[in-house]
Amino acid sequence: MHPEIILEHDDWVMINKPAGMLSIPDREGKEPSLKKWTEANVGSAYTVHRLDQFTSGLILFAKHPESQSELSKLFEERKIDKRYLGLVKGTPIHEEETIDVPMMEHPAKNGKMITHAKGKSALTTYKVLEAFPWMSLVEFNIHTGRTHQIRVHMQHIGHPIMCDELYGDGQPFLLSSLKKNYKVSLNQEAEIPMLNRQALHAWKLSFTWKGHEIIGEALLPKDMRATLQQLRKRSQPNKR
Repeated sequence: MHPEIILEHDDWVMINKPAGMLSIPDREGKEPSLKKWTEANVGSAYTVHRLDQFTSGLILFAKHPESQSELSKLFEERKIDKRYLGLVKGTPIHEEETIDVPMMEHPAKNGKMITHAKGKSALTTYKVLEAFPWMSLVEFNIHTGRTHQIRVHMQHIGHPIMCDELYGDGQPFLLSSLKKNYKVSLNQEAEIPMLNRQALHAWKLSFTWKGHEIIGEALLPKDMRATLQQLRKRSQPNKR
């Protein structure tokens, strides 16, 4: 999959990032990044926020330093509404809940976050949209922008994001787990997973820009859509 421009303004551009692509270049600069792609296809890209490499969905880039400053301020003041859709293991007890649990970096493991009373405030609201025997489709609204916030908070309540290697079991989701007597086709050596990355997608961004309400949406990517299709086909979801 390739990045897709969802909305464009003289001051900024909103892009749908495919899972697996870095938001910004890493230190070595060898892997493709959305920032580089945006610079090549739009002309300029000033970082305002980012997504984890294997999280898909909407990212805003400013087109000049002035709009970068203004957008960063909106994020800091929590005036940009950020909505995510995710598939989590099992079904949370509460249909809707706010998780208000501080977070900090793991003292021994670089790149990993943990919940801790001495950490920085982190606030996540979730709502269960559909519940299946194996997993649930959940909408998230993050009110703070901590690293790996949704992933850490869902691990904290015992329902990690599906296929999350860092905060879950990292196991791919296979059709054979749903379908009895599943057989691999003759031209395949092994079953191809339906999901093989953390099932999290930034689907909606909304904010006010120069007096106008901006709403951007990005459809679920193919892997999450296909998984939901199979889940719905094989069980009646408990729609909330």
